[in-house]
Amino acid sequence: MGIDLRYPIGVLFVVFGLLLVLYGLFGGTADDSRSLGININLWWGLIMLLFGAVMFFAAYRKRQGRIGEK
Repeated sequence: MGIDLRYPIGVLFVVFGLLLVLYGLFGGTADDSRSLGININLWWGLIMLLFGAVMFFAAYRKRQGRIGEK
């Protein structure tokens, strides 16, 4: 009944993850010197995208299990 909370959580993490990935790819490299040369924005953006995809998949699987049930 109602909307599954995993959908808006998935949207939130996918949008923020996409923004971080884009900033990590096209942004400046001034922050990399403080993080031992690791592009933190790119890696955390990818992790957030993955988490958002997992939330979408979990909501999809839950919905598929409900079809046909009464």
